[in-house]
Amino acid sequence: MTVAWLFPGQGTQHVGMGRALWQASSRARDVFNAADDALGWRLSSLCFDGPESELTLTRNTQPAVVAASIAALEALREAHPSLPPPVFVAGHSLGEYSALVAAGALELADAVRLVHLRGKAMQEAVPPGQGAMAAIMGGDADAVTSLCADAAQGEVVSPANYNAPGQIVIAGHAGAVARAEALAAARKLKAISLKVSAPFHCALMAPAAETVRRALASIRLSPPRVPVVSNVTAEPTSSEDEIRELLVRQLDAPVLWSQSVAHMAEAGVTHALELGSGKVLGGLVKRIDKRVAVLGVSDPESIGKVTEFLA
Repeated sequence: MTVAWLFPGQGTQHVGMGRALWQASSRARDVFNAADDALGWRLSSLCFDGPESELTLTRNTQPAVVAASIAALEALREAHPSLPPPVFVAGHSLGEYSALVAAGALELADAVRLVHLRGKAMQEAVPPGQGAMAAIMGGDADAVTSLCADAAQGEVVSPANYNAPGQIVIAGHAGAVARAEALAAARKLKAISLKVSAPFHCALMAPAAETVRRALASIRLSPPRVPVVSNVTAEPTSSEDEIRELLVRQLDAPVLWSQSVAHMAEAGVTHALELGSGKVLGGLVKRIDKRVAVLGVSDPESIGKVTEFLA
């Protein structure tokens, strides 16, 4: 059996996430306390009690999701002290920061401060209403790339998330995304508009990338204890300099999630733990490679299933 740890990204947040872990695990409490201290305000209260309108703001969502993921991991480690290490860690977009914390490459306090800044910079990079994202269902990479090229007409629209075979998210200027949606229908593809606050992982995020670059310059990274599969390359990396550069490039480059999971599966991964809120990644992995079994770990009940799952 070969195990990977996976960490979810933005969109998996919900009011109440992490509360059961806080109540059951001293190490989970330590995580939330550390996140609160790092930010200088009660992120834990926002996770547990909302309001949802505040939790869903990108600048708040990002540290909340990271804290909930690392709380799940630490609660798991507390309950299973002999838990074997994974052969890879990977996170979807924002989740890559959680993966780096799990691998020992990034301190939790630095991670939550970074993603709070990252979320604010991503929100501010494009004025409200000027950007959009849509999921294109049923097309392969070539079909979606061609769709974007034909819809651009001088504006930005490009693949943003290669989530799974037949599910590619696009992002860019609102008009270009709307044209791509119309073209998709004509080409027998299904387009679903996404309710997002900004067009993530496209060229319009260049200002946010520069903000993150400046912030990372003062952050200490360590060699990861476990290879971290990068969103940008879909390959493992263990170099601090490379990790720093890839975190910057991640802002305006597409998330190669489908390719990342395929790489881990081809390297022999048979089981994965999805650590944090929701079960989005488990659903995507099932579409990418059915040979990889995934267990979501987000509360004491699911932690209790880990031994049997990995037996």
